[in-house]
Amino acid sequence: MTYSDEIKQRFSASLMGNYGLPPVALREGEGRYVTDVDGNTYLDMIGGIAVSSLGHNHPALVEAVSTQAARLAHTSNLFMHEKEIELAEKLLDLWGNAGRVYLCNSGTEANEAALKLAILHGKQTGRTKVVATENGFHGRTLGALSITGKAAIREPFEPLGRDVVFVPYGDLEALKAAVDDTVAAVFFEPTQGETGVMPAPAGYLKAARELTTANGALLILDEIQCGFGRTGAWFAHHAEGIVPDVVTLAKGLGGGVPIGAVLATDEAAALFTKGVHGSTFGGNPIACAASLAVIDTIEREHLLENVLALGEHLDARLGADPRVAEIRGQALWRGIALTEPVAAEAVDHLIGLGVLANAPRPDTVRIAPALTMTQTELDEFCDKLIAALDAVFPSPGGRP
Repeated sequence: MTYSDEIKQRFSASLMGNYGLPPVALREGEGRYVTDVDGNTYLDMIGGIAVSSLGHNHPALVEAVSTQAARLAHTSNLFMHEKEIELAEKLLDLWGNAGRVYLCNSGTEANEAALKLAILHGKQTGRTKVVATENGFHGRTLGALSITGKAAIREPFEPLGRDVVFVPYGDLEALKAAVDDTVAAVFFEPTQGETGVMPAPAGYLKAARELTTANGALLILDEIQCGFGRTGAWFAHHAEGIVPDVVTLAKGLGGGVPIGAVLATDEAAALFTKGVHGSTFGGNPIACAASLAVIDTIEREHLLENVLALGEHLDARLGADPRVAEIRGQALWRGIALTEPVAAEAVDHLIGLGVLANAPRPDTVRIAPALTMTQTELDEFCDKLIAALDAVFPSPGGRP
């Protein structure tokens, strides 16, 4: 029995079964690589599900967290501290809009806060309905789950008590039909992550902004996975030049340290008055210090430009393979769609070749590696993915 086998037995005996049994037990990481408890090394192409923006053990993140932990680790929301103010100011500067920030601990918490803003807006205007998209993912807590369009994870917990209408993602006519003066908010992702990296069609965000404005509804964009560098820009919606009323962030914002944020225009932010919402750990000094270090490193090392260039290289390396139907997404946040539903088998084979990725749908391999990735490392991934496809799917005609 290997130590990994022992760890898996202990995991199964002590933790609840909601994650099943993960295939690898990790111990440490360095750069874009992680090492398991048996000493095997893997190129990390999933980045903790789009979280590890700077990879593993980045000196800037380690220094920021260590220094802040030694200085002040926690204040609660009863007192303010410099780092939360610095981070809020920086986020608004990157967003490029006047507004306010609410800091929390995770993506689902950010979406819960955004949903509260929608509810308060609805109460002021006599509206009860929220429009969300099919196959969208906004979190596992009950409020966020109520607007999550993935039926398989939502329906076991229904009824959820919200008046939510789900429309096909990217279908502008369906959105137009759903949005009227009974709608408090329209809530969706500029690119859906958990359904295999599905970007909205060109013009969809702009049309949604015009539609919500005309009908007096809030436009809330979930950029928890697609934001903060994943598309080669700080915010995915910047590509369409719009200003949503509310945008939610998390994941890559902290580079591995849990943090979430809600950015809202002044008008939407004013809905949160004293005592309406809060979090004991939200805006934690360590998390804020980590996020500031992530932002500084992305700017200083020109990492947005890096992932855009590498995204073009990825397209060139894999786009001509007849087993690749399409490569969705931008930069290095991609859904590599296969012509056959062998993604899970390919991902399993990749583990044996020393690469970690995931398969959010039967025909799609998803990657969300560190923004610090090099071309040499990307070539390693491409070579090994091709080898994995050779093993599970050797010809354009189908399986072996």
